[in-house]
Amino acid sequence: MIGSQATMRLRSLLSAGVCLAALLAGCAGFRPAPAPPAPVAESPAPRPLPPLKIGLALGGGAVRGFAHVGAIKMLEANGIKAVAVAGTSAGSVAGAMYASGMDPFQMQQQALALDESRIRDVRLFSGGLVEGKALEDYINAQVGQRRIEQMKIPLAVVATRLDTGERTVFTRGDTGLAVRASSSVPGVFEPTKINGRSYVDGGVVSPVPVDAARQLGADVVIAIDVSGRAGGNEPTGMLGIVSQSITIMGQTLGKQELARADVVIRPQIDEIGLTSFEQRSNAIIEGERAALAAMPQIRAKIAEIERARSAAR
Repeated sequence: MIGSQATMRLRSLLSAGVCLAALLAGCAGFRPAPAPPAPVAESPAPRPLPPLKIGLALGGGAVRGFAHVGAIKMLEANGIKAVAVAGTSAGSVAGAMYASGMDPFQMQQQALALDESRIRDVRLFSGGLVEGKALEDYINAQVGQRRIEQMKIPLAVVATRLDTGERTVFTRGDTGLAVRASSSVPGVFEPTKINGRSYVDGGVVSPVPVDAARQLGADVVIAIDVSGRAGGNEPTGMLGIVSQSITIMGQTLGKQELARADVVIRPQIDEIGLTSFEQRSNAIIEGERAALAAMPQIRAKIAEIERARSAAR
C-alpha cells in the first residue's frame, strides 16, 4: 500500500516536471514585440500666403481720364482685379464708380451716355468758374449714395489743401464731395469746402496717386497715367493755359511718385484735348490698347513679387 502511494507521488512529480520543462521551453522561444518607434515631431505645414493685393492708381487728365475706363475693362478681361483704388481728379471719378461695384462695361455705358451739362454748373458771379455741385451730385447718384468707407473696393480720393498745399487723402466721408474736391482744377472750378477747409485738384501734389494706393495695402500698384503731353488739341485763352498747366504737372510733379509704381500704363492720348468731351470714346479705346500692351509686364511683375514673398518666408 505504501509502495503504491510512493509510486503515485513519483508519477505526479514526473508529470509536473514535464509540464514545467515544456513551459520553460516555450518561454525560451518567446520574444517580446519591439516597442513602437517614438513619433517623429513634424514641422507644421507652412500656411499659404494670402493672395497679392493689386491696387490701381488712377491719375488726373480731364477728358483723357476716360481712358481709365478702357484700361480697367482690359485689365479685368485678363484676370487682373483690383482690391484697392486711389484716384486723383478725373481718376477719382472713375475710381469712385469702380469702387462702388460698377463693372467696366457699365462704366463705359455711363461715360458714353453722359451729357457734359450734367457735371458743369458755371456760376457767372464767381468769374465764370464751375461750382462743382453738379459733379458732386452726379457721382453720388452713380455710386448709389455710398460713402467712401462703404465702397465695395477700398477707395482713396486725393485732393490738395488750398491753404497749405498739402496732399489730403480722403478714405471716409461723402464720396461726391471728395471727388468734387479732387477735381477742382484751379482757375476752372471753385475750391471745394469740406469741414471749413478749402481743397483744390489733387493733381497739384499727386497727379497719379501711387502712394495713396500703397496706403490702402496694395502689394502691386498699377498706375494709369493719362496726363499725356502738353500741347495737342487744347483750347485757347485762360482755359487753355490751365489745361496745359495740368498736363505739365502730370509730367513733372508726379515723376518720383510714378517711379514707385510697379507698372505704369500710359495710353497714347496726346492728341485728345483735355476738354474735348466728344473724344471720350477715343480715350476709352486708347486705354484698352495700353492696358493690353502692358499685360506681359504686369504678369511678370506679379510673378516676381510672388517669388520674393515666398523666398522671404
